[in-house]
Amino acid sequence: MAAHRKPRQRSAGGSTARTAWTIALAGAATATGFDGTGHAEPQLTPAQVKAKVDKLYQEAEAATEKYNGAKEQADAARQRIRNLQSQTARKTEKLNSAREALGSMAAAQYRDGGLDPALQLALSEDPDRYLDGAEFAERAGNRQASSVASVRKQLREIEQLRGAAHVELASLKSRQAELKRHKKTITGKLDSARTLLTQLTAEEQARLDDRATRSSTDARAVLASPGSATAQAPNARAAAAVSYAYAKLGSPYVWGATGPNAFDCSGLTQAAYREAGVSLPRTTYAQIDTGRRVSRSELLPGDLVFFYSGISHVGLYIGNGQMIHAPNPSAPVRVAPLDEMPFAGATRVA
Repeated sequence: MAAHRKPRQRSAGGSTARTAWTIALAGAATATGFDGTGHAEPQLTPAQVKAKVDKLYQEAEAATEKYNGAKEQADAARQRIRNLQSQTARKTEKLNSAREALGSMAAAQYRDGGLDPALQLALSEDPDRYLDGAEFAERAGNRQASSVASVRKQLREIEQLRGAAHVELASLKSRQAELKRHKKTITGKLDSARTLLTQLTAEEQARLDDRATRSSTDARAVLASPGSATAQAPNARAAAAVSYAYAKLGSPYVWGATGPNAFDCSGLTQAAYREAGVSLPRTTYAQIDTGRRVSRSELLPGDLVFFYSGISHVGLYIGNGQMIHAPNPSAPVRVAPLDEMPFAGATRVA
């Protein structure tokens, strides 16, 4: 009875599985371009990782110098606001005293001003004495007019101070917003650098760290102590700055730090010269305009040496083509050759 057999049904599950497998094969073929080559991000070599990380550190440091500049401006704006507030408080106190004096004068005039002057003269038992009093009253009126003018002047001055404080407050808010932007840039660059470094094995990271340590140790061996550097310094201030920098070798790099236990690049040079009694600006691009420009061939210990086209890094020259600097978060304050970065210029602090 073959004619009455039910036709065999295809398995829905099998059809679905075959379709999924076909799609998977097609996807794999697309991904490989049918030639067995994938389009995934190629694995970076340790040298490539280091190059990218170094670039990120340099960009982060450029943002750090902008942050330092904005912070310096914000601090100055805060100080100006405090000064304006202090001036306003003093002038307001003086104004209140003047107003009280005017109020007393006005009250006395009201009490004594009920009679017409001519009638007061007529009724006076001593006209000569009255006339003397009238002359005094006229002089008092002149003093009153002067007091009123003084109060008006003080009011204008207070309003001007308040207006100046309002301008400074707007400037401060602008600097604070700028600080926030730069901080976000810095932390983003540093986070990207840390992510890249996680691609390296522990052994590869150790090799890179060991290479940096050997470079710093070899460079430091050129000048085993600050004595030879300070002896060649052009003046006592430069010698003191070099001694300070030597004492801070090994201190950690922290962006925005100016010591005494951690530094960024311009923070280290600022702290070194502060110890020598010289006030340097906070940022690299301001420090390069301090003192007298010198060529690379004229360098002496204590000179400030700058790097990159944007003047985003600075170190303290110590002689023999070496400097002490705070490089980046991957390394502490150390000795390094000038050729480690693209040289941009130098200045000798007066």
